[in-house]
Amino acid sequence: MPSIDKEKTMALEIRAVTVLGTGVLGSQIAFQTAYHGFRVQAYDIDDKALDAARERFAGLAATYRDEVMGATDELTERTRAGIGLTTDLGAAVAEADLVIEAVPEVLDIKRQTYRKLGELAPERTIFATNSSTLLPSDMADFTGRPDKFLALHFANQVWKFNTAEVMGTDRTDPAVFRAVAEFAAAIGMVPIEVHKEKAGYVLNSLLVPFLNAAVELAAGDYAEPEAVDKTWRIATGAPMGPFQILDIIGLTTPYNILGSAAETEGLARWLKENYIDKGKLGVATGEGFYKYS
Repeated sequence: MPSIDKEKTMALEIRAVTVLGTGVLGSQIAFQTAYHGFRVQAYDIDDKALDAARERFAGLAATYRDEVMGATDELTERTRAGIGLTTDLGAAVAEADLVIEAVPEVLDIKRQTYRKLGELAPERTIFATNSSTLLPSDMADFTGRPDKFLALHFANQVWKFNTAEVMGTDRTDPAVFRAVAEFAAAIGMVPIEVHKEKAGYVLNSLLVPFLNAAVELAAGDYAEPEAVDKTWRIATGAPMGPFQILDIIGLTTPYNILGSAAETEGLARWLKENYIDKGKLGVATGEGFYKYS
């Protein structure tokens, strides 16, 4: 990366963070950020979504107490209680140094979101998309600030699988890139710097074809999901099979990814008709490919 002017870097200090979208991963990003001492606002579209977010934050507090060293009752409760929740987008971003967008993986929705954000957020605010597969350059012109826009992609279960892939466009200010990478490290992530745009970054360039291949086996009646998972676990020693991973991710995001490509449209239809339409969205709803207590 080019050398960075110290005075400019100081101007990009990140203290207040807003997360747009409080689904499975958005809620994790918000909680992890607040847990590490940043001021956090979480935004979603309606009160029902915020009620679900409150339940997710309570669940995350319990998970951190069980799985994260040093996560005391006092610390996790303070983290949960300290996250602001709102359905007012203007209020959510009014003081934000960084906005992390985790809205559904649909390009038009993201573009509309950034058009609104560009009008509401302070001029200094950096925008980062957590998109799993979409290129930031496909959204940059809608932000009104392409030099302050890039991708910051987290893996599910951020407290445990703590990578944060940082990927800019050819218009991203190097100082912004560096500030976001340093922010990722400050919240306990391992920053993975991606040198140029690649749909899927590093993680999903490997993971998405793997998961799609599993869905193709089940949708084509070659093998049941349980058999696919068992084969992968036994033959590779991996702790989870692809359908277990899909249940953790939640089936809506894979469906959106599958549906965006003509060659996988049939797989998306199979997923929708057999699981999503029946409310089987994964761990978060108690049932996906497997049932959960």
